[in-house]
Amino acid sequence: MDIADIATREFVEVDANKRLGKVRSIFERENPKGIIVTEDDDYTGVITQKQLVQSHVEDNAKAGAMTRSAPKVERTDDVREVARVLVEGGVKLAPVFEAGELWGIVTEDDILDAVLDNLDALSVEDIYTRDVITVSEDTNVGQVVNLLRKHGISRLPVLGDDDGLTGMVTRHDIVDVVVRDMNKTTRGDRSGEIERVLDMPVYDVMSSPVETAKLGDSVEDAVARMLENDFAGLVVTPEDDDTHVAGILTKTDVLRALTYTEEEHMDVQITNIKLLDTISRADLRADIEQVADKYGAMQVQHAHVRFHEHKEKLRGTPLIQCQIRLRTNKGQAAGSGEGYGAETAFNVALDKLERNVLELKGVQADEEYRGQLLRKLGEL
Repeated sequence: MDIADIATREFVEVDANKRLGKVRSIFERENPKGIIVTEDDDYTGVITQKQLVQSHVEDNAKAGAMTRSAPKVERTDDVREVARVLVEGGVKLAPVFEAGELWGIVTEDDILDAVLDNLDALSVEDIYTRDVITVSEDTNVGQVVNLLRKHGISRLPVLGDDDGLTGMVTRHDIVDVVVRDMNKTTRGDRSGEIERVLDMPVYDVMSSPVETAKLGDSVEDAVARMLENDFAGLVVTPEDDDTHVAGILTKTDVLRALTYTEEEHMDVQITNIKLLDTISRADLRADIEQVADKYGAMQVQHAHVRFHEHKEKLRGTPLIQCQIRLRTNKGQAAGSGEGYGAETAFNVALDKLERNVLELKGVQADEEYRGQLLRKLGEL
């Protein structure tokens, strides 16, 4: 399936010199899925409503100040390839070109809606993210903001005193509170008001109750609920406990699943591939395959490598966080690490991944031994 029938012309084009105040009014008036920014009629990037909501850029600034690069796709591109482009670019929409001319845009929602009927073959357990970060109700908003930035995520499940799920806090929730309170104050009081918000417990800003998905739910049902309620993700819980956080399922997880292939080489997906400096996709795949090959019984079906750039730099080289996640026939294994430059961060994460693979292998070996022992006891 290509995106010829999925891409939409529901977008607005603005010049990079247009004031952001005008751009905000366009979103309020027309509610487009995205705004394409051009300069001298050439495509330069995109602006989404989410970017504007989360920004502190003044209305008098130019649209070019908020423009984010998004990869170009062609109307004839395959849906699977476009899904890969969105995931690896860390974006929710991409401009669509036809014969070299800007034609429209395609969003992750467009793709998920188009393939929805085909997702019933997958269960949430097949593709959800297990290594989820959580916070307690008394964690202050400032700490939450730091966690969101550090891990490059947009939402965190909130746990109560009994470690049960009580709410969800998103970047959007925090921005809403900050903007609401700032609108009540004068410009001179705003810095103090922001500090007050950052000291608030997350309990005061989180959303509750939380929409969840069971491990056994079909991905089709989960995605349908995300699209209907405009959720970016759902907390995943076991079949018998609505309060235990087993993981999280996001639209990005589903897009990533669409890119799984049966290639001769391991399928390696990279988010924020632009951060690669002294290492290539082929190098990453070779190093991950080398780890996987050490354990013949473990077959890697899919590998995802995610890079996130911090503001800190050392002699001009940015501090990078790298997360590696393997989907294997023995379960999921992951490793993360930080370093200056993508290659250093990847090597640290790869080392931790190998340790975690060994632990996974050890647990499975223990289970096999336990099974053998029980069988022997049964023979007595």
